[in-house]
This record gives sequence, structure tokens and C-alpha cells, in this order.
Amino acid sequence: MDKELFEKGLAMRKATLGAEYVEKNLTAADDFNRPFQEAMTQWCWGFGWGDEAIDAKTRSMMNLAMIGALGKMHEWEIHCRGALTNGVTTEQIRAIIHVVAIYCGVPQALECFRVAREVLEEAGRL
Repeated sequence: MDKELFEKGLAMRKATLGAEYVEKNLTAADDFNRPFQEAMTQWCWGFGWGDEAIDAKTRSMMNLAMIGALGKMHEWEIHCRGALTNGVTTEQIRAIIHVVAIYCGVPQALECFRVAREVLEEAGRL
């Protein structure tokens, strides 16, 4: 494991998803899934999010579109919260869901709207 890349990824992951959420996941990791948690933190967050080519807000918007397209709604909810942390507005989330509808279908957009409403209400944005 590249310790420096892991630490960079850990900082990025906590900044977007919240330290409490990340620590909970890492603490709950066991011998079975700890290697994945470490690799994901290093690769996705250290390598993928750790460069400065794309700002965090834009990365969050890209993630919402891609995860929404995949229909991974648990991850979409987590990244919707992270997107708010990274400065994505309610109007931008709506526009992202419109793109999901165009390219992935109305049923998937409805799921994104359902989850976004929960997150936005929880955050006091609706």
C-alpha cells in the first residue's frame, strides 16, 4: 500500500463524506473487507480525487451522474450528501437528474429524485 496516497485519499474522503461516516466504515472493516476499504481509499480517493485537475464540486457532479446512471442508490445518497458539502446546489442536482433521465430513463431519474428529496430535506434545502 502507498501510505502517502492512502493518507491523501483518507483526507479527501473525509472532506467529502464526513469524518464520522468514514471512520465508522473503517472501524467496521474486518479481515474480509479491510483490504478493499484501504484500496478504495487509496485508489478512488487518493488517486482519483487527489489530483487537482478537476475541483471537488465538479467531481461530485460527475459522480452523481455516473452513480445515478448505474442505479446504485445507496452510494448515490452518500454522494448526494457529499455533493452538498462540495458546493453543489439544489438546482445543479436537479439538472444532473435531468441528464440521468435523458440518458438512462425516467424510472432511474425518479429514483434519483426520491433519494435527493430525502437528502435535501435532511439538509434543510427543501
